[in-house]
Amino acid sequence: MNTYKHLLKSITLLLLIPVLYSCGGEESSEPRSTQPPVEEPALTEFELEHGIGPVTEPIEIGDIDPDLVTKGRNIYEMKCEMCHNYQGRMVGPELGNVMERRSPEFVMNFILNPSGMVREHPVGQELLREYMTAMPFQNVQKDEARAIVEYLRYYYEENN
Repeated sequence: MNTYKHLLKSITLLLLIPVLYSCGGEESSEPRSTQPPVEEPALTEFELEHGIGPVTEPIEIGDIDPDLVTKGRNIYEMKCEMCHNYQGRMVGPELGNVMERRSPEFVMNFILNPSGMVREHPVGQELLREYMTAMPFQNVQKDEARAIVEYLRYYYEENN
């Protein structure tokens, strides 16, 4: 019986040697791809400065428009202030001085495309790491995002 077990172990070992050898760091028998790895497209200068989203060109910013400020304040109070303070950390970053830190286009793109900003933009990724919460899309339209920007411009101007 011992001879039988010894023979069985020897046969098993002989069968495993080619399998083990093929797994060792030797070259694979599969052909290697001759195509370079696919790289994600780099962000344009505009996207780096102004974010990724539907705002793809500079917007015209003039004097503060009181009607837009009122509209923006109402939207801000309904959709933004539950997560953002004007000063100090909350669920998201403070917005009282955001217009000093970011361009109007950037703020609009973050409002209109928060998931894309967090996924593809270095500032969005940094904010996600810092706040550990991704901003949800609040179903804000482009004209409403522009009104929020106008309100934030007004707030900053009035308080600085």
